[in-house]
Amino acid sequence: MVSQGRSSKRDSRKSNTTVPCFMCSMGYTSSLSSMLLLLLPALLLVLSFLASRVTAIPGPVSTLKMERINRHLDKINRPAVKSIQSPDGDTIDCVLRNKQPALDHPLLKDHKIQRLPSQIPSFKGEKNRQNYTAGRQRAWQTWHHVGRCPKGTVPIRRNSVQDVLRAKSLFHYGKKQVNTVPLARSVEAPDVVSGNGHEHAIAYTGSKQEVYGAKATINVWDPSVESGNEFSLSQVWILSGSFDGSDLNSIEAGWQVSPELYGDSRPRLFTYWTNDAYQATGCYNLLCEGFIQTDRQIAIGAAISPVSASNGDQYDITILIWKDPTLGNWWLSFGDNRLVGYWPAELFTHLSNHATMVEWGGEVVNMRPNGAHTATQMGSGHFASDGFRKASYFRNLEVVDADNSLTAVQDIAILAENTNCYNIQSYKSAEWGTYFYYGGPGHNDLCP
Repeated sequence: MVSQGRSSKRDSRKSNTTVPCFMCSMGYTSSLSSMLLLLLPALLLVLSFLASRVTAIPGPVSTLKMERINRHLDKINRPAVKSIQSPDGDTIDCVLRNKQPALDHPLLKDHKIQRLPSQIPSFKGEKNRQNYTAGRQRAWQTWHHVGRCPKGTVPIRRNSVQDVLRAKSLFHYGKKQVNTVPLARSVEAPDVVSGNGHEHAIAYTGSKQEVYGAKATINVWDPSVESGNEFSLSQVWILSGSFDGSDLNSIEAGWQVSPELYGDSRPRLFTYWTNDAYQATGCYNLLCEGFIQTDRQIAIGAAISPVSASNGDQYDITILIWKDPTLGNWWLSFGDNRLVGYWPAELFTHLSNHATMVEWGGEVVNMRPNGAHTATQMGSGHFASDGFRKASYFRNLEVVDADNSLTAVQDIAILAENTNCYNIQSYKSAEWGTYFYYGGPGHNDLCP
């Protein structure tokens, strides 16, 4: 990850322990205070876990529904070797690698965890070295300020009852809407159709290529999201299958702001997968069986900090997704070649071979609150023409070929449904290769 500027400051808190006066008279003050201080961290962990199960619920919920929710939470919230309370309110559970939810998938019963990819893609041809040396400073995830997971474990963001209740239903929790990919108006732009509530500003490759992965560096912002059931994201899509049918395979990763999914407006690292055009399979992050995490430092679904500022320091993340040439699993690398984990080959049909299209860009949900176009921002909330330090960008767009080599993208198409709301402009340079600025404010005088 590339970052410039200062790291965020941690809050410090002081605690005072008061001992009942009858204990003071017996001379127990010092020993009891010490014992209480030793027990306090364990007590806080217990209370945090209980809070995730019995948090205040918006409106009446039937006993049967609560039982179903708690059974589901028991499946995805695994027993932790260690739990870390993040300053942003998240609880990160350090779960034994071989006990993570992914391995419960029926297609993965006999799956042996691949600890490392057989080969990491290397760049073909000359490459500006500044792209690598500039990546030595990193923007951390918020929970890194207070702890790390031990060896042999993976960090998993704990899910709560309230998380589930914000979703349309238990079935919809952690899933994109089915109409995310409706009938395409063009096979050259499969994920972009106006009128379904989803709006995009994307760059994409042709649909007849054999692609084995993609890479890009994206600056991170905290866009305003107007309605609780809307989101704003910036991501890479790896696609194959029928764009006008029910067998589309998609692998996705990037950052997103989603109050419904996370309960706040922080930008967070996310992943997604589906093998049936978002109908029944797949989910965000680790909210269902599928993605296998191998790294103990990056928590999928955790907040990214710090973030870019308009006319200020820019913080970006690098996403690389590629197919392992030996075992066929699709690996995810985050930042400076940090291997997060992989989507097993068994999950997919078309992507078990290769991808046919890559997309990079932004997406928002427009629910038209109050009968007008949403004011949910895409990227930084600035239009592409505002340029560096104001607009969002994707830089150094690359794809992985059949030889497991990274090559700079030469020809891309760009598309946005309503350029008065969100737009995109592409460029080329020696340092950033093929890149683009994108985004917008949503509702304005020209976007009513």
